[in-house]
Amino acid sequence: MSEVLTLTLPAVRLGAAGGEERAEQVALEEPLELRLQTPTGPLTLAVLMRTPGHDRQLLQGWLVSEGVLPKRFDLYPDAENANVWHLHTPEAGSIASAARLGVSSSACGVCGSGSIERLAVRASRPQWSADQLTPKLIFSLPERLLAQQMGFQATGGLHGAALLSAAGELISYAEDVGRHNAVDKVVGASLTQLPLTNRILCVSSRAGFEIVQKAVMAGVAVVVSVGAPSSLAVTTAQVFGLTLCAFTREGRSTVYSGLERVNTLPLG
Repeated sequence: MSEVLTLTLPAVRLGAAGGEERAEQVALEEPLELRLQTPTGPLTLAVLMRTPGHDRQLLQGWLVSEGVLPKRFDLYPDAENANVWHLHTPEAGSIASAARLGVSSSACGVCGSGSIERLAVRASRPQWSADQLTPKLIFSLPERLLAQQMGFQATGGLHGAALLSAAGELISYAEDVGRHNAVDKVVGASLTQLPLTNRILCVSSRAGFEIVQKAVMAGVAVVVSVGAPSSLAVTTAQVFGLTLCAFTREGRSTVYSGLERVNTLPLG
């Protein structure tokens, strides 16, 4: 039996002819929590964003890469939640000490927050009072970002992020080997302006959950990515009312959420 790696979601493809409703397949993304059983109760070691499947191998590999693989252990899934696994080991004490020193910080942007559910508690819906965005403006954003990416043009190995006004004016940009690091840099550059109302975040990478999470936390209402979105990124964008435009390149873009902020009329 083959594993389910994708999810089909409704979206609107923007092009010269305007908006076209269509079904799009997105990569499945869900959180995987690893809980260490200790004498004082369970301790969350990590929350890893992943495509479900081969979870045991993923967690074992994570334990190896973090240098905390026990000599004797029992790793098993939760009886009720497929996204939770438990680790039993006589070495729980030493592993717990390592966890408090930051073991869980090595994965993607959500890790270290303790629980994915905290996003709903900590964040509110981003606000947008500007006019609707035109497809022409949306299509132009990746090129505006690329024009600033001197590091990428020299190496081909850096992700870029840009914060722009509702009119597409560049406010700040950053590059980093980590795509969420680049986002953190542009948000941090506008720290005194939070929440970032009527701002657009454009990223040169795919739009995973951690990108949407960071936009929501900063109050950014529109995210434009060059690459694909994940299922959890789309779901999170829908829950918080964020406009998510992905596959934005070569005069097209696909809107997965927040279509009300986009003018879908044909280009004049």
